[in-house]
Amino acid sequence: MKEITITTHKMASAHAAGWHIWGWEIPVYLFLGGLTAGILVLAAVMILRNKGKEYPVATNRVILLAPIFISFGMLALFLDLTHKLYVWRFYTSFQVTSVMSWGSWILLLVYPVNILMILATLEEGYPKLYGWIKEKSVSIGGGRLEGIFSSLISFSKRHIKLWAKIAIPVGVGLGIYTGILLSAFGARPIWNSAILGPLFLVSGISAGAALIVLMAKGAERQYFAKIDMMLIGSELFVLFLFFVGQLTASASQQEAIRLLIDKSIMAPVFWIFVVTIGLLLPAFFEWLETRGGEIPAWLPPSLVLFGGLALRFVLVKACCLWREMSIEQLL
Repeated sequence: MKEITITTHKMASAHAAGWHIWGWEIPVYLFLGGLTAGILVLAAVMILRNKGKEYPVATNRVILLAPIFISFGMLALFLDLTHKLYVWRFYTSFQVTSVMSWGSWILLLVYPVNILMILATLEEGYPKLYGWIKEKSVSIGGGRLEGIFSSLISFSKRHIKLWAKIAIPVGVGLGIYTGILLSAFGARPIWNSAILGPLFLVSGISAGAALIVLMAKGAERQYFAKIDMMLIGSELFVLFLFFVGQLTASASQQEAIRLLIDKSIMAPVFWIFVVTIGLLLPAFFEWLETRGGEIPAWLPPSLVLFGGLALRFVLVKACCLWREMSIEQLL
């Protein structure tokens, strides 16, 4: 007796309709998570190197933005969830083999580290905000509340290098996780690469450096522009390794990566918006600045930030496009 399997158009369409397609929320979450990781790593390194007076933005000011970015990123992730009321279940256990479980706990660690670093740098980075909070604590709770606030500031300052040492692995873990979150999906050949973790980490640190360049002035801006040039070069190299790995992997991975080379509308989008506008142009502009060229200060870092966001959108949308093409072939 022979067994015959028949797949009808109706069955395939119904199955495809049940698949969840990621929208704008996931690329935004991945970008903001990477940007937060970059801020944490760069600020921590500057703190450990005692660069507070030389590089005030990187050491004392930019860290205040990290919890804001990650909060908006988590909001975008929350909007994408199908069962939003059950998100708390991520924190009822820890699954060693689950990428999402690791990510949930890493995200939970980001906040206390961020807050402690903010408290340690608030007086130097935002003296007006520090004075306003201190004044409000006196008017609301009297000397007792002001004493608690001052004690927290003093405690954080005394252990600032400890928080910085913790922030580096937490930031690196967060940056790599945003890439591994995609690569863990073995059924998505365009994402099935161990290079995505390092790629998203380098891209996130580059975005963090670009943000510092956007906020800083003078010598600090020039210093981090040079750092960003090196990070862009590293990102281009990791992208090259990503393509080499995919083109020498399984047939499905080779077929999928061709969506970014010559087989779909995503190819020109990738090479124009990610590689050219997001990487090559800002690197060229920053190189011109080091040679005395006059380039608008906001332009190179803005292009880097745009390119980092575009990279996430392209990878997510390319996967959705590959899946639609695969479904059409089945039908």
